[in-house]
Amino acid sequence: MIEASKINTLANATSVEELWDLHTRNMAEFGFDRLIYGYTRYRTATSLGDPDDFVLLTNHSPSYTDVFIGEGLYFHAPMVRWALEHDGACSWSILGEMIASGTLSPQERKVFEFNRSQNVTAGYSISFKSLSPRTKGAIALTARPGMAQGEVDAIWQRAGEHIMALNNVVHLRILCLPYTAPSRALTQRQREVLGWVGDGKTVQDIALLMGLTPATVEKHLRLARQALSVETTAQAVLKAALQNQMFILEK
Repeated sequence: MIEASKINTLANATSVEELWDLHTRNMAEFGFDRLIYGYTRYRTATSLGDPDDFVLLTNHSPSYTDVFIGEGLYFHAPMVRWALEHDGACSWSILGEMIASGTLSPQERKVFEFNRSQNVTAGYSISFKSLSPRTKGAIALTARPGMAQGEVDAIWQRAGEHIMALNNVVHLRILCLPYTAPSRALTQRQREVLGWVGDGKTVQDIALLMGLTPATVEKHLRLARQALSVETTAQAVLKAALQNQMFILEK
């Protein structure tokens, strides 16, 4: 059984950074020493959305992520395609079946060869169930270098339900914790003015409540829109709320 203390520790993490550190250590105990978690709220039929809007967490080395993520290889990764089309867990043994059946595209084969060069050869992928077609979250659990897929499958046979439960808890916690790319993080003032707008206050109301001039309030709103890459204040309120950047308790 999963130790209740592990579940409670994950559930009580107060930041994404703390949660991710706990999770990488938990997964390493099962033999998965490199992880990539991704979540988007802006998926369309032809795109996963702006990468700057992704929740993206990994402990892979820069030599891997600079190419897999930085150069966009992830978009052609066979297991990413699987995750977008399915829910649940999948052994990477399916890659052998894809190769044997000739269903890998040239771009997917390129990703496969790159992964092999980086010792990303055995593991499991989990695709989390989404309630909206615009959202999707998944995690790739990469086994330690030298582990064969058969060893990974044996671990999953023995402890797969426990691993799934821990990953589901982490996924649900990530959705509740503040996270944004550093370039899109709002300042405390920007969060505050957007929060007042979300409460239905006008610029004049906010100026009185915060002891600022209306022009200063407008400046904070403009900078918030720029930081979030949106055109209207209403869009900024919605996006900040989705990213859990509003109505948060300061430490």
